Amino acid sequence: MTDSIRIDKWLWAARFFKTRTLATNAVELGRVLQNEQRVKPAHSIKSGDVLEIHHADQIWVIEVLRISDVRGAASVAQTMYQETAASAEHRAKSAQDKKYFKEPSAALSGRPTKRDRRLLDFSRS
Repeated sequence: MTDSIRIDKWLWAARFFKTRTLATNAVELGRVLQNEQRVKPAHSIKSGDVLEIHHADQIWVIEVLRISDVRGAASVAQTMYQETAASAEHRAKSAQDKKYFKEPSAALSGRPTKRDRRLLDFSRS
């Protein structure tokens, strides 16, 4: 077992992204920070590094515990990192907010039609 690995490969193995290509794109777009700095997909990570992952309306702040380049079971992947307490609390609060408040425009895709606009205006009244 190695002591460092490419960040995109680790994100895929830890099951934050379905494919390695998605992990690579996220790192390239700056949605993954290592120790509060942007990195390239080929950048190496090691145990003890802190990653901030912005993925699908969620922000994970985790500490890397184990290095593995093999994508295994989800239960094994969860032992590869530990989420910070502040991050877990923030994600729980966001989930609670989403449960009780739904953004009216979230269901719309693209530009609203005349009917959509009327429904939006009606819901605000």
